Amino acid sequence: MSKYQMIAPALPNIPWQEKPKGHINSPLWRYTENPVIGRNPLPGVARIFNSAVMPYEGRFVGVFRGEELTGVPHIYLGWSRDALHWDFEPERIPFTDEEGKPFMPIYAYDPRLVKVEDTYYIIWCQDFYGAAIGVAKTQDFKRFVRVENPFLPFNRNAVLFPRKINGNFVMLSRPSDSGHTPFGDIFVSESPDMEFWGRHRHVMSRGNSFWEGLKIGGGAAPIETSEGWLLFYHGVTQTCSGYVYSIGGAILDIDHPSIVKYRCQNFLLTPQEWFEERGFVPNVTFPCATLHDSDTGRIAVYYGAADSYVGLAFGCLDEIIDYIKANSKTTSDDTDIGRR
Repeated sequence: MSKYQMIAPALPNIPWQEKPKGHINSPLWRYTENPVIGRNPLPGVARIFNSAVMPYEGRFVGVFRGEELTGVPHIYLGWSRDALHWDFEPERIPFTDEEGKPFMPIYAYDPRLVKVEDTYYIIWCQDFYGAAIGVAKTQDFKRFVRVENPFLPFNRNAVLFPRKINGNFVMLSRPSDSGHTPFGDIFVSESPDMEFWGRHRHVMSRGNSFWEGLKIGGGAAPIETSEGWLLFYHGVTQTCSGYVYSIGGAILDIDHPSIVKYRCQNFLLTPQEWFEERGFVPNVTFPCATLHDSDTGRIAVYYGAADSYVGLAFGCLDEIIDYIKANSKTTSDDTDIGRR
């Protein structure tokens, strides 16, 4: 019997591989056939990475950062029967305004995909006179309607919680600047209607651990569990050869997610395989989505690798939470309500 419960629908067709014999130092292990998406995945697109997937009507749907041959990123739709082999639609997702008129972002990257009640929300980074958050909604993956940008520039790495908390939509984000941000903490904000956002609270500061000492940012949509919200996020350090992006884990309070209950001082995944260490931007593991099965506690983590590929890692809920708790190190910035 599981030690912890996952409050989410069952997903019996989740992709899965058992933990390799002798695996150590992390509750996550990599899919042996990685990367699941390689270079030149469709005409006009050189690389797909930093993308999000979820189940939909017996199969899987994804929103993918497609780096076009011009070097400009846009979002593409993809479909899969097994969440491993993907077919991509040839054109960019056709975003519209509320009146149905075309309303395409100048560029769009690092999308997340989250279902809240009966609506699917795509959240991405775009230009809004500076780097900012874009949002669109769909109920059928045919019509994609943009809603108001939630925040002023500069902001990145936004992700919705998969249900309302205390009656409000809740979103994590990482305020930034106009460049390659040399700082970055995670904040949480609330909205009654996905249009007006407030009650901003600080969640986590960049860590004291070397691997996340430069900046951090939200990753996959938090997973609701009996222990709190399980959050996979990215942490960045700067080395003599450049930035290194690793995957970390934390558990947030279920009713007040600005409070961090546990925060793992160790990374859960860091670049070590060829497709993570070599690519357009080397040494990157960047989480954007999970698939998870409440019946078995299995979790599949989708992550961008070296800004060139999509990788997949697996873990079990009990082992992940136990590892985070056993290696937790929090500060007062983490554990207070985040209001000053």
